[in-house]
Parts: sequence; C-alpha cells; structure tokens
Amino acid sequence: MTDEEDEGSMTLNVGERVRLAMDLRLAGSVTPAGELPEEAGVFAASVALAAGIEGTVERVDEHHRQQSQEVREYLRLKSLLEDFGHQMPPASRKQLEEQVEALEEPWVAYQRQMLRVTVRVRLDNGFVLDDAPEEAFTPA
Repeated sequence: MTDEEDEGSMTLNVGERVRLAMDLRLAGSVTPAGELPEEAGVFAASVALAAGIEGTVERVDEHHRQQSQEVREYLRLKSLLEDFGHQMPPASRKQLEEQVEALEEPWVAYQRQMLRVTVRVRLDNGFVLDDAPEEAFTPA
C-alpha cells in the first residue's frame, strides 16, 4: 500500500463507536438558551474534552478538494498518453511523457489532500462535535 492510499483510508461510518484521539479545548462565546443572540448578553466559555471520551458517529461528510489547472492538465495528458501513446511517434511520446512527469508533483500533492472527511459525533457525555475532522477520532 502506498502512502497516498494509506492516508485517508480510515473513513468512519455512521453508527460506529469512536474514541476522541486528542485533548480538545472548545472556546468561544455563548448565549443563554431561549434568547436571541443580538438581544442577550454574551458570555465567554471554555470546555475541555479529554482524549479517550467515546461516542457514536451520526454523520460522515466527504469534501472533495477542487482541482488546480495543473492537476486537470496532468489528468488530460496522462489519459492521452495511456490511450494514444502507443500510436505516437517516439519523439512525440517522449515529449508527452516529459510533460506528464513535470506535472506529477502537483498531482501527488492533490492526491494526498484530495478528500477531506468530517464527522458529527455524539459523545457519551452529551456533547456533539459537528464538522470535526475524522482524524480527531479512532475506532473504539
């Protein structure tokens, strides 16, 4: 398995039991329940969640990153090379291979971050973490 395949291979599933993999500190402002944010006084709050707290995955969202022009060009040239490279004159094929090779670095970087997965997890203590990166959790 390559590094590109190994990264991002953890995708969690709805209903799966998970454990918080790191300590978290949630900080920000809060508004008393039942009051409109613009009418209520604002309170500062901080909550610490320790690694090891367990919960259940309620939702999994996959966010695909947009392709850069270099990545689109790599895919186009790579496809051209694979489909028609064997029919090309040797000099043209060599030139195309060099163009593909020159674009491999942006392609590899894109593959490493191609898919970002976030989850909504209801922790056993009642807290809900929404839009959290899946890397913050391990299977329980």
